[in-house]
Amino acid sequence: MNFDITSQDYYIMGILNITPDSFYDGGSYTSIDHILSHVDKMIKEGADIVDIGGESSRPGSQRISIQEEIDRLLPVVEKIREHHDIPISIDSMKPEVVQQLLPYKIQIINDISSLSDDRFIKILKDTGTYICLMHMLKTPETMQDNPNYDNVLNDVTEFLQERFSYCLSQGIDKKNIIIDPGFGFGKTLDHNYTLLKNLRVLTEITENILVGISRKSMIGNLLNKNTSDRLNGSIASAVIAILNSAKIIRTHDVRQTKIAVHLAENIIRDEA
Repeated sequence: MNFDITSQDYYIMGILNITPDSFYDGGSYTSIDHILSHVDKMIKEGADIVDIGGESSRPGSQRISIQEEIDRLLPVVEKIREHHDIPISIDSMKPEVVQQLLPYKIQIINDISSLSDDRFIKILKDTGTYICLMHMLKTPETMQDNPNYDNVLNDVTEFLQERFSYCLSQGIDKKNIIIDPGFGFGKTLDHNYTLLKNLRVLTEITENILVGISRKSMIGNLLNKNTSDRLNGSIASAVIAILNSAKIIRTHDVRQTKIAVHLAENIIRDEA
């Protein structure tokens, strides 16, 4: 299906982690039937996009091989495409993985390394696929080892602007570029909330802003809650993100987030 990010005011991106070690739902979806049931549920609850990841990027996580990631993702994407036309986002840092999956009508490549591998450009340049550029300090293995910035808002904004400009210079259409400040990816608690509070600053680069805060430690550490008890904090954070110009909310909890974001978006529209 065609995907045009300008056709809606906001999008709910449901998370599907096909990993044994993701921080919240690792190991939850191991059979094709269970995976399809979860995708069906997210779509019924109002997901506009499904983001599929085959490699954990939680702090301290270890990388897996290209073939292992393909083996996890390919059969799942094939089965989803047999049943649904919903836009699919692939969460991967590996060009080889993305190249294998593009024939299955992939709408977004969600690369937490922000296209650090130049081969991505050659693969994606003429496909019309959306590209999500995320800020991350160092790598998932080391990103939470004493993260430090001169000014976190300025540093993250400058990084995303540089990557955005790089994509433009390589022939990527600006409307196909999404940016993500990377909550929890090499940030302290204060760094994360400074970025959330000032999220609107990133609209100087593009209005296509993705926010992934769902059930992360920035919520748990502030509220002293474990991952299973972070729903309320996740919803509150999603609403704040929408009020501060987020376009896409990436979430584990589609139904609850959709309701809250819909209310927030209508308040914004009424005030405009």
